[in-house]
Amino acid sequence: MPFTVQLAPLHGVTNRHFRAAWFAHFGGFDSAMAPFILAVPGSSVRKTHFKDVIPQPELPIPLVPQILGNEGASFADSARVLRDAGYGEVNWNLGCPYPMVAKKYRGSGLLPHPDRIDRFLDTVFRAGDVPAVSVKIRLGRADVEEWRSFMPVLNRYPLASVTIHGRVGTQMYRGSVHLAEYAEAAASCAHPVIGNGDVFDLPSFRATQTAFPNASGWMLGRGALYDPYLPSRIRAYLDRGLDGALSRVDFPKPGSVAWLAGIAPFHDDVFNRYRSVLFGPAHVLDKMKEIWTYLSYWLPDGKRYMARLARVRGLEEYSMCVDELLRR
Repeated sequence: MPFTVQLAPLHGVTNRHFRAAWFAHFGGFDSAMAPFILAVPGSSVRKTHFKDVIPQPELPIPLVPQILGNEGASFADSARVLRDAGYGEVNWNLGCPYPMVAKKYRGSGLLPHPDRIDRFLDTVFRAGDVPAVSVKIRLGRADVEEWRSFMPVLNRYPLASVTIHGRVGTQMYRGSVHLAEYAEAAASCAHPVIGNGDVFDLPSFRATQTAFPNASGWMLGRGALYDPYLPSRIRAYLDRGLDGALSRVDFPKPGSVAWLAGIAPFHDDVFNRYRSVLFGPAHVLDKMKEIWTYLSYWLPDGKRYMARLARVRGLEEYSMCVDELLRR
């Protein structure tokens, strides 16, 4: 089975407008996962609820919708809507770390309750007529050992894959992944495992291959937004069999003038898309500033640049500020 690289679902960021712009300018991914939509019962289904995952023919790779919920019947209803839209796979979000989600026993809030996970999956698979189901998890909500209770439950069902993020929910995205538990959880999983967490460059990707030799793929989130060339760097590394000679993968150095020149067309594309669909400059600026919290990661003066962007209030001022950086 070939190793796959997948775009992670970053809620509020990797939406359909971002995806359309990103995949028009960068490559390296084999598939993308859409940010979650809430599971809704069949009686409450509205087309607008699924607007972010209306099929995008312009995408060169498959898109996997993700559903957040804690009731199997509602999940199955939503999955059938997505099946009818042409999707062959849906993902169950069991990893969302945000407290407002977890306290409702959704996302990582369900991980301490393997009995509820069991009932959920039993309901989904008994319902029938649903597309393939994959699951995205963390090692636990607050306890790094929680996976030992819920992994046997996941192993009993015919899941397409399990994506494992190597933190617990209460960590959010802080601190380091728990490598030993991460590796042990992956080894105990009966399904294809996709790794997720803290791959920001080629050396860190190579380290994950060493730590998780049986992984069938990797999901990139922040790392791909920090450096949109990273998926292509990884793909070139995998395809060429470079034996660790990382310098032979030829893409511009992150943060360099050449790198910024390559980022510019993507930036302009997503900026124009948001200008055409969002009402008012404040909404556009909010979206673009959030994107820059990632793109500024490799800039030598990234913190100073973000402080300047924070003071920008109009689209013309924003364009002048960004042009100075991208076209210097």
